[in-house]
Amino acid sequence: MSDTDRSIDRRKALKQLAVGGAVIATINPGDALAGTHQHVHAPAPPAAAAAWKPLFFNAHQNETVIILSELIIPATDTPGAKAAKVNEFIDLMLSEEDPAVKREFLRGLVWMDKKSHELYGVNFKDATPQQQTALLVTLSSGKNTTLEDQLGVEFFNTIKSYTINGYYTSEIGLIKELGYKGNSYLDEFPGCTHAEHQE
Repeated sequence: MSDTDRSIDRRKALKQLAVGGAVIATINPGDALAGTHQHVHAPAPPAAAAAWKPLFFNAHQNETVIILSELIIPATDTPGAKAAKVNEFIDLMLSEEDPAVKREFLRGLVWMDKKSHELYGVNFKDATPQQQTALLVTLSSGKNTTLEDQLGVEFFNTIKSYTINGYYTSEIGLIKELGYKGNSYLDEFPGCTHAEHQE
């Protein structure tokens, strides 16, 4: 038997089992015996998904987090953090955190608005993209040793970590960006194929 014959397409097998089960489940023995008329009913349309509502953020905080996460992982040839709904991930994670962690995160958001007001006269979310980027560059450079900016530096590191985790556990980050193919298995392990490692 060849390797191709031995290989098992798990997805195909499960699909065939599901179809077979559905066919068997829809046969009514009484109808089959009596040859009576069968009515075919269209499936009910799926219920519309409810609009997402934050568990932790207010509207201003949520909008700020959307902007921050998109600046950290912007859309390029693949979608960015906004499309991956990283803000929803961060909101969910923080809703389950200890009160001290929640307070620190909110302090960071307040600090971002305060610093943006000092520099540009507006909240962070209302600053221009160039101004927003300039502030984040200052926080992320690793050279900012100003004591008054340390809360901002720590907050940037925190939201960057949340953003990366949220993005790369989303469908967009995991499948489109990283090319994850899902759970799979090998039916044999050939080992290294480099010529210099062959006996």
